[in-house]
Amino acid sequence: MPRMKFLCDADRCIECNACVTACKNEHDVPWGINRRRVVTINDGKPGERSVSMACMHCTDAPCAAVCPVNCFYTTADGVVLHSKDLCIGCGYCFYACPFGAPQYPQLSNFGSRGKMDKCTYCAGGPEADGSEAEYAKYGANRLAEGKLPLCAEMCSTKSLLAGDGEIIAQIYKERVVKRGYGSGAWGWKTAYKETIAS
Repeated sequence: MPRMKFLCDADRCIECNACVTACKNEHDVPWGINRRRVVTINDGKPGERSVSMACMHCTDAPCAAVCPVNCFYTTADGVVLHSKDLCIGCGYCFYACPFGAPQYPQLSNFGSRGKMDKCTYCAGGPEADGSEAEYAKYGANRLAEGKLPLCAEMCSTKSLLAGDGEIIAQIYKERVVKRGYGSGAWGWKTAYKETIAS
């Protein structure tokens, strides 16, 4: 069974925010919540890079590990979803997630934040596929229709990829080889601008 994953190619992202807009429109996401956002590093300087961020549907999701009511579950496709009926709005998942994926409609004290919302990989929720209840709580279930997440489909530069993790890794590997980065494409030496000793 394939594990569904996202990958954002920072060399291709142009910070157009089409992925953000597509997600908000497809799922009628409430005001103040962004299931996907674009983060820019070194804005306006040489080496500027933008990355589209959302829930990365981790194999061993830290949000699920800290949830006191076990509202998180992983589908057969490896998509990490949650039940808004079980969520108590404690915010533990927000603090545990390294990607800032869990969002809350209200910023207030413990227990009064409202129900957590996050990227569902366009896979809906625990309700019946395609039902009105599922759409009202989680948005469209494109995966049940055999489609990929709309954010990736709307990416004009194809920097945001979604689908089987192995296929995405192969696509990115081919891009890196074509760019001529060789073995120094990423890693400690590239991240910290250390020269590669010969």
